[in-house]
Amino acid sequence: MKTALLFGASGLVGSHVLSQLISNNNYSKIKLFVRSSIDISDPKIEIIQTDFNNLENHREDIKGDDCFFCIGTTKQNSPDKNEYRRVELDVPKEIAQIAKSNLVNSFVFVSSGYADPKSSGDYLKFKGEVEEELKRLNFPKLGIMRPSFLLGDRKEKRIGEKIGIFVFKLLSPLFLGPLKKMKPIHSAIVAKGMIAIIQNDSSQTIFESNEISEIIN
Repeated sequence: MKTALLFGASGLVGSHVLSQLISNNNYSKIKLFVRSSIDISDPKIEIIQTDFNNLENHREDIKGDDCFFCIGTTKQNSPDKNEYRRVELDVPKEIAQIAKSNLVNSFVFVSSGYADPKSSGDYLKFKGEVEEELKRLNFPKLGIMRPSFLLGDRKEKRIGEKIGIFVFKLLSPLFLGPLKKMKPIHSAIVAKGMIAIIQNDSSQTIFESNEISEIIN
């Protein structure tokens, strides 16, 4: 029986990862790393109230078998440029480094379609830089998820994103060949794919949106 480490359990993808881990018999313990207390009770769950500004303080907590990283923010929620960089770039890199030093076997990261360390935009650039660091760390098992627009019930309303999803869903039948990775994908499918990656024998590490759906079929 394994121990899962989960960062971002209250988010769109992370909440689905949590519910699926609870029902997964391969895991006897789920460590939830949260900023503030979370109202959830299950015998598998260990809640770790985390100071993300001092992650070294949690080095002994970041121990287990498989790490699922689903933390993300927006410039609307983190308007300060330094804070945005910290959440999107510094935090995932530091957690991955600690996990690797603690011999965590697997690391699965929610990135983004078109992530690129050379991108002119901060969001895709930071995602790309985290991907490069994860590859450098050379985990025995690495999964990098690159979903397109994420479907699901968000706690916060993002008007621009809702319009984008609506348009992309209308255009989905036209997304063929290389454009297949632009199709919107449900957050629950991404979560299911994250767990499925741990269990398969594939050496593939980067999964575009359309490939995530294929993992679970």
